[in-house]
Amino acid sequence: MATQYGNYGPGYGRPAAEGVGERPHRVPTALREPFSGRHWRELLYVLVGFPVSVVLFVLTVTMLSTGVGLTLTFLGIPVLAAGLAMCRGFGALERARARALLGLEISDPEPLRVRNRSRGGRGGAMAWMGAVLRSGTSWRHALFALVQFPWAVFSFSVTLTVWLLGWTMLTYPLWFWVFPLYGGQGGLQLYGDAQHQVYLDNPFEITVTALVGLLVTMATPWIVRALTTVDRLLVHGLLGPSRLASRVVELESDRGVVVDTAAADLRRIERDLHDGAQARLVALAMDLGLAKEKLREDPRAAAEMVDSAHGEVKTALQELRDLARGIHPAVLTDRGLDAALSSVASRCTVPVRVEVDLVDRPTPAIEGIAYFTVSELLQNVSKHSRARSASVDVWRAEDRLMLQVTDDGVGGADASAGSGLAGLAGRLDAVDGILVVDSPAGGPTTVTAELPWRESRG
Repeated sequence: MATQYGNYGPGYGRPAAEGVGERPHRVPTALREPFSGRHWRELLYVLVGFPVSVVLFVLTVTMLSTGVGLTLTFLGIPVLAAGLAMCRGFGALERARARALLGLEISDPEPLRVRNRSRGGRGGAMAWMGAVLRSGTSWRHALFALVQFPWAVFSFSVTLTVWLLGWTMLTYPLWFWVFPLYGGQGGLQLYGDAQHQVYLDNPFEITVTALVGLLVTMATPWIVRALTTVDRLLVHGLLGPSRLASRVVELESDRGVVVDTAAADLRRIERDLHDGAQARLVALAMDLGLAKEKLREDPRAAAEMVDSAHGEVKTALQELRDLARGIHPAVLTDRGLDAALSSVASRCTVPVRVEVDLVDRPTPAIEGIAYFTVSELLQNVSKHSRARSASVDVWRAEDRLMLQVTDDGVGGADASAGSGLAGLAGRLDAVDGILVVDSPAGGPTTVTAELPWRESRG
């Protein structure tokens, strides 16, 4: 998908205020992490996940095995559908738990597509059961219940063992007195057989035990984080929307962008025709009508009016040429990007070096998007950058068409404003393109656009 970046806006030329108001921590990260809210949320996720996974696994195995066993009778279908629906319900719970405790932003999967009775389906309970059984999402939720259970047991055991071991050893100096007072031994027994017993009972051993506990305690957050990374992958891969569904949503969004862009272009063309060439042609028709009336009475005045109308015709033709160039320049169709971009660069207010290194031509659609992308970027250079020179480079990198516009202006473009370049990013997004802006304070500014290469068959 294309990344939307802000245009050169009011903040152009000023450095971004990053890190304002943030104070450096005096305590090292390794010492702070065992007490951080993120660690405790991840720890809670692992601990709660164990009983949840046990319940989910038992119910899933029971329902699915019963449903499969009863498939020879009609009762197997509703039992199997109910089991899959239960898995979907637990999946919603797991997504909510992952959002709250792991900070995992994940979209809900696609809903069930129940056939309507009016469209030829059976409707009612049969339609719902058929939708559940046909849904790949339902089976992915069931697979999550089966896969997540052994992992939850493993992560729960490791997490609880490491966490208790670390804090027990770290706090040993506070409670080691329990052993000589109530246990009749010097301290925590490290080793023992019929002849020898080793106790952690002198100050040196107690101190070493506490230091080892400190190391284990500091390592515990990273161990828990590594374990929950697998949980994130499981939730994202099995409980979120499928790649196909995500791609369909993305294509629908891109289609909406293309439709909106086309509608905006049509409105612009209609406005330019109505306010420009059409108005001039109406005035021209009126002037020629007056000249026709004065032709016999005052031929000289009529000639002056015809001469003025001739000038209006030239102006109207120039406006129509400019409008046609804005729709799709003829030089782009006839001679390709090199000549078309050189023509655009010649109209820029700063000197522009153009270098196009293409052996073949892409499809007209990609070529047109590349042309208008560079045109808009050069307009930004003329209006906002205060640059003395700029350059345009176009080349092909495997199956991608690369465009890069660089200027030596003041830089500091705000990439989060999302104003002028948002439409450009949306146009690139519609064809799986990418837009990247690099504009540090003081310049230079480099905007790189990446488009898919599609070979022209013409």
